[in-house]
Amino acid sequence: MFDFLWNLGSFILALGILVTVHEYGHFWVARKAGVKVLRFSIGFGKPLIKWHDKHDTEYVIAAIPLGGYVKMLDERVDEVSAEQRHLSFNAKSVQARIAIVAAGPLANFIFAIFALAAMYMVGVQSVKPVVGSVNEGSRAEQAGIMPSQQIIKIGDDDIATWQDATFALMASLGDKSVAVTVRDEQFQEQVKMLDIDGWKLDQQDVPPLASLGIVPFRPQATLTVATISPNSAAADANLQAGDEIIAVNGETITSWTQLVNVIQQSANKSLQFSVKRQDSIELLNVTPKGQRNSDGLLQGFLGVAPVVETWPDGYIETRHYGPLDSMVLGVSETWRLISLSFDMIGNLITGQVSVKNLSGPVGIAVGAGTSVSYGLVAFLGFLALISVNLGVFNLLPLPVLDGGHLMYYIIELFRKKPVSEKTQEFGFKVGALLLIFLTCFALFNDVSRL
Repeated sequence: MFDFLWNLGSFILALGILVTVHEYGHFWVARKAGVKVLRFSIGFGKPLIKWHDKHDTEYVIAAIPLGGYVKMLDERVDEVSAEQRHLSFNAKSVQARIAIVAAGPLANFIFAIFALAAMYMVGVQSVKPVVGSVNEGSRAEQAGIMPSQQIIKIGDDDIATWQDATFALMASLGDKSVAVTVRDEQFQEQVKMLDIDGWKLDQQDVPPLASLGIVPFRPQATLTVATISPNSAAADANLQAGDEIIAVNGETITSWTQLVNVIQQSANKSLQFSVKRQDSIELLNVTPKGQRNSDGLLQGFLGVAPVVETWPDGYIETRHYGPLDSMVLGVSETWRLISLSFDMIGNLITGQVSVKNLSGPVGIAVGAGTSVSYGLVAFLGFLALISVNLGVFNLLPLPVLDGGHLMYYIIELFRKKPVSEKTQEFGFKVGALLLIFLTCFALFNDVSRL
């Protein structure tokens, strides 16, 4: 219940910030263009709080926090007196209308720049992209990528973090191959040609690195218990934090992975654990609880987390930047996110990326809650990513989105006359249906992940 409320609160906070930024872009440019703004609303439905300014604009915080809008004086919607006609949206030049509509997505991109700049000034913690293991028979193994090698370049992109590596690989989707430069423990550099011909992101929740067979280095989990979940099989068996699991049914356990495999294959079956507790050996009867995994298979779950070894020196670093460098990095990273977002839309259309990877409000809520838990830096990075995605999504040429309005106004700019009301109305209906379909599909994916 706490996780649900935490994620919900984080979602409302994140969406509230991003919607306010987006709608303020429309609002500010509309005011500058001489359009009368009737209402600035964050959320839909019943107003919870409202007030007016000296321009008689009504500001509203509404009950349903799933978006917002700026209502402008418009003769197509309202009755406008002759003396106020010059203040209506539809009376402005097509260039002014384009600027007003484009200002929303542009505000999201500008916000992302400042959010990322703030993140870089606070300090970004990153993990050195060292390969932990390579899956047998994978594309990475065939390329000759080995454990303990550090990835320093993919294509023409320098790689300093695993995020850099992921973005560079995703940008290479559709290529036949990509050059991966690695450095071994003796600081010898080699270039490996990674075959990505036909590579697709077609599995839900499988990261790009994993689909290529690359497992990032992580400190090993020990066999010492760190935490125990309430009401779990481990709690029922009186397993305690600090216990070291040394054998199951008389068979010696040498790794956490081995223990996990035994537990997963023993749903609802009684097991005898030999654990070292302080200076004595205890025998405990444990029955892993059976639960269905994402594929519907019954697996055993113990309900413990292990003590993990510490990171080697130099593997984690925190980088701080000055204001000017942070702004430069904010601009370049925002541009990279925008380019990657458009690439991913193209890859969704061509099938290089499966629609299973689409995420909706539930996925965003979980991401928001997780990022808030990790602190300010993670939350700023999350806000920047979602802000860019919101801006790019709104630029899609669907008539119910900003991109659809821009499409009509650009056509008007070249035709010297507006698109007919009938055509626009038909487009809005089709766009609304497509948007509803995408939302439902994304929600279905979210529920599947849960």
